[in-house]
Amino acid sequence: MKIKVGNIPEEGLKLEFSKDGSWFDKVLPEKERIDFSLHRVDICLSAKKVGETVSLEVKIETAVDLECCRCLEGFTFPVKTEFKYILIPIKEIFEEELELTSEDLSSGYYENDVIELGQIVFEQILLQLPLKPICSDSCKGICPHCGVNLNEENCKCQMRAVDFRFAVLENFKVLKQKQ
Repeated sequence: MKIKVGNIPEEGLKLEFSKDGSWFDKVLPEKERIDFSLHRVDICLSAKKVGETVSLEVKIETAVDLECCRCLEGFTFPVKTEFKYILIPIKEIFEEELELTSEDLSSGYYENDVIELGQIVFEQILLQLPLKPICSDSCKGICPHCGVNLNEENCKCQMRAVDFRFAVLENFKVLKQKQ
């Protein structure tokens, strides 16, 4: 979805729409595909223009299918976020490295009088995803020896804590000397 900055009225623009999760497949180049799927994405947007600067207030609701990093089972992670974004027209591209400030995190650029909403929305969804997705706080994971999902059944392995630094001493026997 694109917004033409010149078409934003003085009183602002309000939009509400939903997109299928596959709509976001077009946002990333083919070589940068990711391994999760989005459900329907509901977007509520308010845009106001002051001069060439555009202020966006966006609410997003969706769900993402992820894989638990403990038990490797799939689960659905709900995403609900609100954010504000300030967009200014891009005048020049900076070749040098610049340090980002906290204000830079809520601002961006648009080009050719067009704001591409797909990239902004997708970026905000990605920022809501956990680094290590876990299906529940009580997830037990899988057995490191036999691979059984410990949430579903108990494994038959004999779990014993071994400190591998002392493993060489496991068969060490002390002989009593005769006096």
